[in-house]
Amino acid sequence: MTEKLNRTLSGKITSNQSDKTVTVSVERRIKHPLYGKIISRTKKYRAHDEINESQIGDIVLIEECRPISKTKSWRVIKILTRGAVV
Repeated sequence: MTEKLNRTLSGKITSNQSDKTVTVSVERRIKHPLYGKIISRTKKYRAHDEINESQIGDIVLIEECRPISKTKSWRVIKILTRGAVV
């Protein structure tokens, strides 16, 4: 039996105020359908961070999973780069 591959995205953490939850801002670049200019679109995802190790400014890899709560259906897999310590 083969394992289902889940969607993964990478983005920057914008908030970690909630317990075991982080808000990840994922930016994607698309071409405007009429004018052809490259524009960036941003979407925020709530992700589950089991051990509360992520800080604001970190670049993380998140993976889609079963719904954990009303707003969370993503999970932090690993921290790619650490943000600047303020």
